[in-house]
Amino acid sequence: MKKNDVVRLKIDDIGVNGEGIGKVDGYTLFVKDTVIGDFIEAKIMKAKKSYGYARLMQILEASPDRVEAKCPVARQCGGCQIQQMSYEKQLAFKERKVRGNLERIGGFAPELLQEVMEPICGMEEPFHYRNKAQFPVGKDKEGNVIAGFYAGRTHQIISNIDCALGVPKNQEIMQLILDFMKEFHIEPYDEETHTGLVRHVLIRYGFRTEEIMVCMVLNGESIPQREVLVERLVKIPGMTSITCNINREKTNVIMGNEIRLWWGQEYITDYIGDVKYQISPLSFYQVNPMQTETLYGLALEYAGLGMDEAVVWDIYCGIGTISLFLAKQAGQVYGVEIVPQAIEDAKRNAKLNGIENAEFYVGKAEEVLPKYYEEYAKTHGGETAHADVMVVDPPRKGCEEAVLWTMVNMQPERIVYVSCDSATLARDLKFLCEHGYELKKVRPVDQFPNTVHVETVVLLSRKTPDDTIEVDLNLDELDATSAETKATYEEIKKYVKEKYQLKVSNLYISQIKRKCGIEVGINYNLPKSENPKVPQCPPEKERAIRDALEHFQMVS
Repeated sequence: MKKNDVVRLKIDDIGVNGEGIGKVDGYTLFVKDTVIGDFIEAKIMKAKKSYGYARLMQILEASPDRVEAKCPVARQCGGCQIQQMSYEKQLAFKERKVRGNLERIGGFAPELLQEVMEPICGMEEPFHYRNKAQFPVGKDKEGNVIAGFYAGRTHQIISNIDCALGVPKNQEIMQLILDFMKEFHIEPYDEETHTGLVRHVLIRYGFRTEEIMVCMVLNGESIPQREVLVERLVKIPGMTSITCNINREKTNVIMGNEIRLWWGQEYITDYIGDVKYQISPLSFYQVNPMQTETLYGLALEYAGLGMDEAVVWDIYCGIGTISLFLAKQAGQVYGVEIVPQAIEDAKRNAKLNGIENAEFYVGKAEEVLPKYYEEYAKTHGGETAHADVMVVDPPRKGCEEAVLWTMVNMQPERIVYVSCDSATLARDLKFLCEHGYELKKVRPVDQFPNTVHVETVVLLSRKTPDDTIEVDLNLDELDATSAETKATYEEIKKYVKEKYQLKVSNLYISQIKRKCGIEVGINYNLPKSENPKVPQCPPEKERAIRDALEHFQMVS
């Protein structure tokens, strides 16, 4: 096979990026915009020794799983890679993708995955779900001002302001802005020459509040006739925030760091469940609020926060979306995030919801968490920092190894891993399962219908020894004191539960152990600040724990 050859083939598989896979005389070809079962004609665009890439020329016989794309520019636009595939098959593809990465990269046995994987959570209506749109603005070949989305792997703008994944309001807003730019001869930004003014238009929409934000991303300080644009935009029902973002850098990064308020307020509000969030132009906020509620609900369920005093760490916490969900059922939540603006948003959102048991740290997770762990041991007599539950929701690259090691060292009973990339998820799960944890539950969530992306929520549990060895010991010969014949935390919990019908945490047990003068090797009482507000053991639970310590002859 060589470049420009035109061939016919049957598509019998699909790659991780949604491209169809077929063979011609044993030679593998990857063909975008195809579906398993299609019989096609394609032109080879790039030929390697054993495989190549081809462009779809025509469909000779359509797959029964092929549907007509809702968007007329779905093939050209880089946003929806698999819109031509029936939604049922999209969900099956994403389940296979997650399972395949866990087997191939994570090394997990198919039999185990059959046991722990739960069905993917899909949507009833897989369109118009995005609460955020970023429209690049430019010119077409005739010199007309256009806006839309980039073609796949390029910065060529495909003119389209009526995205099938966005909310209908976007089209009205963008048409108004394009008409305004044409009327007042305002130039769009040109990436090659670094000239022009309007780079992008960011629109956010609150699905529950119906509040609207418009942020003009400019290669300059402001825009001519700004008051006219604002006057027109404010007439749109729900308009709440009009701002500009200044980005004068010659870069592909969309947003700059400076936000200037033009009208209203600098944020809109929306809800996930019963938690209210303020969302600014620079905030990271999940783009699919309906599926986000499902996603976070699963994370909360997997965290198993049955005890109000549980200590939880939320790594890569963003604006505190998961943290505040968890705080409703935890004793204390600690969040870590690298973006200072996001941490400010998280603190504001905690205050907005009256949540006082959440604290946030700014910095790289791979620096903040290990440093906290090391410094705690130094300032607490060698005691080790601990968490009952750790939640991680890292970027696509996954967790840094320093984060994984610290998680292992802090010995949480459960780890909840939320991932947007099942390949790096599989890599990180392999590490954690090689260092004391086991896979309990895996559930994909279709956060981005009509695209190849899929979120996954995973529950890991700390392993406990299954085998015991009976050894006869003479305690007199060992000169053991009663306090040295220690019961485990789990044995103490079980005793208190069976005798008093009370649930007690590791944190409470460690507090009472200290009161009794018993050395505590693992710390469950994390300081938040110079004036810590760590939950204290209630009197009735203290009495029950003391009784358990006496029962196990740890105190007299």
